[in-house]
Amino acid sequence: MADAQKQLQALSEEFQKLQTDLDGLVDARQKLESQQQENESVQKEFNSLDDESNIYKLVGPVLLKQDKQEALMAVNGRLEFIEKEIKRIEKEIEANQDKSDKKRAEVLQYQSQVQQQAAAASASA
Repeated sequence: MADAQKQLQALSEEFQKLQTDLDGLVDARQKLESQQQENESVQKEFNSLDDESNIYKLVGPVLLKQDKQEALMAVNGRLEFIEKEIKRIEKEIEANQDKSDKKRAEVLQYQSQVQQQAAAASASA
C-alpha cells in the first residue's frame, strides 16, 4: 500500500509540474501578445505619418534620428518575429495540455485502483 501511495504522489507531482510549465507558457504568450499590440500601434502611427516626418529612436540615453523606411522595416521585422514566437509557444501549450490531460487521466485511474485495493483489503480483513 505504501508503494501505491508513493507512485500516486509521484504521478501527482509530475502533473503539478506540467501545470506549472503550462502557466509559464501562457504568461509568455500573453507578454508576446502585449508586445504585438504595442508594435501594431507603432506601425499604424508610422503609416499615418508622411515621408518627411521625423522619427527618433531611443538608443540608451540618446535619441537618434531614423529614416521612416528603416523604422518601419524594424517594426515589421519585430512583428514577424513575435508572430512566429506566438505560434511556437501555442504549439508548446497544446503539447503541454495533451501531456497534462494524459497525466490527469493516469492519476485518476491510479487513484481508482488504489481505492479499489483499499476496499478489497478492508473487505477481506
